[in-house]
Amino acid sequence: MTRFVLAWGRWRLDLSARPLVMGVLNVTPDSFSDGGRFAADDDAVRSAERMVEDGADIIDVGGESTRPGAPEVSAEEEIRRVVPVVEALAPRLPIPVSIDTSKAAVARAAIDAGAAIVNDVTALTGDPAMGDVAARAGVPVVLMHMRGTPRTMQADPENLAYGDVVTDVRAELARRLDRARNAGIDPALTIVDPGIGFAKTAEQNLALLARLGELASLGRPILVGPSRKSFIGAVLNLPVNERLEGTAAAVAIAVMNGAHIVRVHDVGPMVRVVRMAAAIRAAGG
Repeated sequence: MTRFVLAWGRWRLDLSARPLVMGVLNVTPDSFSDGGRFAADDDAVRSAERMVEDGADIIDVGGESTRPGAPEVSAEEEIRRVVPVVEALAPRLPIPVSIDTSKAAVARAAIDAGAAIVNDVTALTGDPAMGDVAARAGVPVVLMHMRGTPRTMQADPENLAYGDVVTDVRAELARRLDRARNAGIDPALTIVDPGIGFAKTAEQNLALLARLGELASLGRPILVGPSRKSFIGAVLNLPVNERLEGTAAAVAIAVMNGAHIVRVHDVGPMVRVVRMAAAIRAAGG
């Protein structure tokens, strides 16, 4: 596995020793996975602190659901949801806070509040100003693969019309990396995400996990977010709240196949899965 170290500002993420765990903190009333359990600021802060205690390396704060068919949220409302949480977390946590947004105004407000990473599911295509915001801030940017939008990605068959899904995702992520570089973002601060569950069938998601190593040719750290996704439900015929074991299997496979960061809801169990899978991978040379 290619080894990376991301260093910016006061932060340094060493991706060479073991994969990192990004804990999901949704501050929305309609997340597919937690149903808004952390919409209250105090609850969100306590949840983030528990994730840190459980071994999280990054906390990813999101104020707009990206589940299929989710309604769009205004930038003003998203800022209202996320900024107080980021302001509360950034000075008290020993790990960086990420902002999960595709809107430049939200990213700018969150960075001003202390966010240190931008996680953009549209890979800078959703808002033409996002690249400039990230470049000026000098923060790492996660570029995720998706076709369409969260509202259309599973409804429009053309979104799913891949040739070979892994080849196509790799090529489209390469173009997103070019876009980031042209926007002035330091290439050494980019991270790629194949977009598990975004404009893909269950079979295509499985193929991406099985062949994740093919994305190594992009030359950037790989983030994978399989947690509680519908492809697990399709394979195991289980609802969202019963997908822990399926998530663990997907995380272990992602680690074995080269993931540098995994984005998960159940931080404690997944930290243990990551460490075990990483130990096995290391023993194989």
